[in-house]
Amino acid sequence: MERREPGPRGGRPLHSAQAVDVASASSFRAFEMLHIHLDLRVEFGPPGQGPGSRGLSGTALLDLRCLLPEGATELQLDSHPCLEVTAATMQRQPPGAQPPPAEPVPFHTRPFSHYGQALCVAFPQPCLSTERFQLALTYRVGEGPGVCWLTPEQTAGKKQPFVYTQGQAVLNRAFFPCFDTPAVKCTYSALIEVPDGFTAVMSASTWEKRGPNKFFFQMHQPVPSYLIALAIGDLVSAEVGPRYDLLFMPPSFPFGGMENPCLTFVTPCLLAGDRSLADVIIHEISHSWFGNLVTNANWGEFWLNEGFTMYAQRRISTILFGAAYTCLEAATGRALLRQHMDVSGEENPLNKLRVKIEPGVDPDDTYNETPYEKGYCFVSYLAHLVGDQDQFDKFLKAYIDEFKFQSILAEDFLEFYLEYFPELKKRRVDSIPGFEFDRWLNTPGWPPYLPDLSPGDSLMKPAEELAELWVTSELDMQAIEAVALSTWKTYQLIYFLDKILQKSPLPPGNVKKLGEAYPKISNAQNAELRLRWGQIVLKNDHQEDFWKVKEFLQSQGKQKYTLPLYHAMMSSSEVARTLAKDIFAATASQLHSNVANYVQQILEPKGS
Repeated sequence: MERREPGPRGGRPLHSAQAVDVASASSFRAFEMLHIHLDLRVEFGPPGQGPGSRGLSGTALLDLRCLLPEGATELQLDSHPCLEVTAATMQRQPPGAQPPPAEPVPFHTRPFSHYGQALCVAFPQPCLSTERFQLALTYRVGEGPGVCWLTPEQTAGKKQPFVYTQGQAVLNRAFFPCFDTPAVKCTYSALIEVPDGFTAVMSASTWEKRGPNKFFFQMHQPVPSYLIALAIGDLVSAEVGPRYDLLFMPPSFPFGGMENPCLTFVTPCLLAGDRSLADVIIHEISHSWFGNLVTNANWGEFWLNEGFTMYAQRRISTILFGAAYTCLEAATGRALLRQHMDVSGEENPLNKLRVKIEPGVDPDDTYNETPYEKGYCFVSYLAHLVGDQDQFDKFLKAYIDEFKFQSILAEDFLEFYLEYFPELKKRRVDSIPGFEFDRWLNTPGWPPYLPDLSPGDSLMKPAEELAELWVTSELDMQAIEAVALSTWKTYQLIYFLDKILQKSPLPPGNVKKLGEAYPKISNAQNAELRLRWGQIVLKNDHQEDFWKVKEFLQSQGKQKYTLPLYHAMMSSSEVARTLAKDIFAATASQLHSNVANYVQQILEPKGS
């Protein structure tokens, strides 16, 4: 397919330059954040407010430039009630002159939403257009949603406490005052002081130890605030490969992985012993380009981060593991999307690629499978229009090169796509009836185009046929035993269990026999298998295996596993509903605050 080499965009401004972010209280369009430096000390102690309680304290030093032609009299930062700011000083930097001494400046907070507040800093003299200045904020943070404290019992080692930060989507305002929006990026550095025997790590490009208890970090590339991450604990390192750092988190970590640059945080659930969950690592590595280098300008465009990353993950997986395996994995993803849309209703506005986040709504509350799997379908559709995999791969490289270190909207990407492939633009592929780009972005529901997963049939068909054998009331054990399940890959087992779950409840007694026939499944240590076995057990009210659901939920706190099992318990028998309440009472303190809130809503829906 003919295409032109795009030149520079003729200095044309990005659509994202005008993008609003209703989830930020900050004046991020009025000022440019040039650099952030954190100088913090960690104290591990009891929870609470008293002296000696656990907390991070120190200063955030913000290097800023005024962008408003008329100048400004006030700066607004994203903050949170758990951040206690006790002092603010400002140092002006007049060009060519000796900077005057820093002077104290007045500040106050202003309510914004249930997930944050505005910190307003007033300038004694107005800040002039293009003027640079430094703002030093002395603060402390104890208990709050952005800084997650774990007691020794909540860690794998059980000896020492642990603390980590989780910024995405809007939680870093509860770690340090900032422009907490993905619309803008800056470099950062940090000096972290820890108690004896502890190690600090951050999402930074370089680090060095300074003295016995201090660690200095620098991130030389500009990143959005949500990618600034810190973890402190009794950490041990092991060399497993070149140039890519992973931090295996305590079991209560709420995500499979978090793509913090240069240091991906991952769940210990990935240590399945069979390399079967490597696709999560591939996914997080793919975020280095899609999400970290080119970023959605607001959380309503989250599909730009996740849809591209799913596409890149599956391209890499096809090369490493072959098309059959990758189509099988993609089929399990499609099943999750189907499950989500069945529960939420296809017409739910969250099932658009471009989600309209209303003021006051926490972007985390809009999180679901759509940006991942529907986003993947849209990127696959655009590749299908090109019709040549090599050309599309080259386009993806050009796209990254065009927008690197910037934040964009769908319009920026789609205009670039049509400029890169002028004959597609001439054919007006953006308005093919039923497949209009506008429909993809703004109409909720099932994707208009689904990539062909038939290369996976060699792995999927046997799983579908075996599932059919298990739904009859008279089981044909001879046919069942003829299937060599021991040779199946983990994703084949997952796909098989998805089919069993879709067909559940099975005839009485079948689930018991299924568990006895396949101890590899019913006693699995692999988290993806444990999740699905738990869902099957609950959908069939197979009470003698309820203890496995309890054990799994006590062993980890990943949102993707925790919420579906609570949904399943609450949709099952009275015994299962009681089990849900008992497990939550025992494990709530170990869960990330967001996950605990979502479970609470499942147990006691609003308005019930």
